[in-house]
Amino acid sequence: MDAFIPTTKTISLKRYGIEHNKIHYQLSSKELHDVTIEMDMGKEASSGSLAVNTGEFTGRSPMDRFIVKDAITEDKVWWGNINIPFESEKFDKLYDKVIAYMNEKELFVRDCYACADEGYKLNIRVVNEYPWSNMFAYNMFLRPTESELEEFEPEWTVINAPGFMADAEVDGTRQHNFAILNFSRKIALIGGTGYTGEIKKGIFSALNFILPVFKNTLPMHCSANVGDEGDTAIFFGLSGTGKTTLSTDPNRKLIGDDEHGWTAENTVFNFEGGCYAKVIDLSKENEPEIYGAIKKGAILENVILDDKGAVDFSDTSITQNTRVSYPIYHIENIQQPSIGKNVKNIFFLTADAFGVLPPISKLTPAQAAYHFISGYTAKVAGTEAGVVEPQPSFSACFGAPFMPLHPAKYAEMLSKKMKESGVDVWLINTGWTGGPYGVGTRMKLKYTRAMISAALNGELGLYSYDKYHIHSVFGVAQPRECPGVPTSVLSPRATWNNDDAYYKTAFKLTNAFRENFKKFESYASEEIRRGGPQRYAF
Repeated sequence: MDAFIPTTKTISLKRYGIEHNKIHYQLSSKELHDVTIEMDMGKEASSGSLAVNTGEFTGRSPMDRFIVKDAITEDKVWWGNINIPFESEKFDKLYDKVIAYMNEKELFVRDCYACADEGYKLNIRVVNEYPWSNMFAYNMFLRPTESELEEFEPEWTVINAPGFMADAEVDGTRQHNFAILNFSRKIALIGGTGYTGEIKKGIFSALNFILPVFKNTLPMHCSANVGDEGDTAIFFGLSGTGKTTLSTDPNRKLIGDDEHGWTAENTVFNFEGGCYAKVIDLSKENEPEIYGAIKKGAILENVILDDKGAVDFSDTSITQNTRVSYPIYHIENIQQPSIGKNVKNIFFLTADAFGVLPPISKLTPAQAAYHFISGYTAKVAGTEAGVVEPQPSFSACFGAPFMPLHPAKYAEMLSKKMKESGVDVWLINTGWTGGPYGVGTRMKLKYTRAMISAALNGELGLYSYDKYHIHSVFGVAQPRECPGVPTSVLSPRATWNNDDAYYKTAFKLTNAFRENFKKFESYASEEIRRGGPQRYAF
């Protein structure tokens, strides 16, 4: 490998127990692209991007994510199925085994950082077994200057060993793969999986603990952009709801597409230095900015190439979770640095496969808190084994798998910030209209864009009876008119042409909301509880 990698920088990893010097430090994106192909670990697509297969795991494995239970975390973390405790002694033994494994490998090391705001900057060292994993770290984290590297001191370290397989009975894991956070040692230990999302989500999960506990800052699983007038918009949403697509707007500057902090000084800053977007059914017509970002320096994951290197974005034979990683500078219209002020609008995105939520509705503060804690979207048939009809899916704060604290803590912080900044909060249904999945159709992207633009531009009028209709089941306020959107589309009931079927399905969904919220009721105020749907099905 040394013959074709022009390694000019060296670094010692002895502090981690790695004794050898087969270490390639701070290689360029091009060098990592080339060596990945030379090692037969990837192919170059016709766009110039690198295409890799992540192997057994094509997505995160939430049941194999652990947090070491120690003096720092014991009384603060919300322990349970999301934050699974791991013993300190078990971690130390597993760490030693992983390091012994890494001592036999040629390694790729990158120093980088998270958080675009200097006051919250977190220095990170990433140690990778695979070159394309290190290229992912280059894309997704923020990139220090040469002068910053001269005095760089990492605060957190990611040890990423996809080829190491744990022995569950001995090591204390659930199976051979694992992603473990240790706040005392400030290490994210990842093994047994090549899915790159575990690398960034490990660090961002750590920040979701560090920022609220020690920095009085709200971490958010969201995208954000800023308009010409300096107004910032925040987009919350789970995977598949359009968070990346809708925040990447040619008329607004992109702050970031996935992880942000909202400070006590009322600024919003990006955690990342890149974007990690789904590419299922991607087209140049519908998503030109993301499509154009897929070029040299981008990494495509688990896509199918034809014999000329062209990608079939509709091919899901490997996974529905096909993705691309690219540095944020691949998008032309970006905010530099990745910081916004003056938050004016918050959008909660949901892909309602039941087709009963309005395409856009305005929320009261209580409704906003309720929907934030709920974090609703829906699974559709075929996305997971055994899913044959739409199923409600709830992820607290639109990012429960990455939230170490109780959701009520984040909701409390968000409610406080919403009141202080006087933002408008909107619920956007990017899912189905005219009936549920299998009967209706997916909401047209051009209509969703028009609704969001109208909200951003103040074109939806004052909150009044003649401008809005209060939904009879969910209690949210849906506008009667919106520029660029047919009036009939704004009323989900009207699109069904079957009132009985519509209300039966709507009540089914409200009952799912209430059942999910039971686990949060003891933490939520009466005001927040009344922010949910109030009508019951009989």
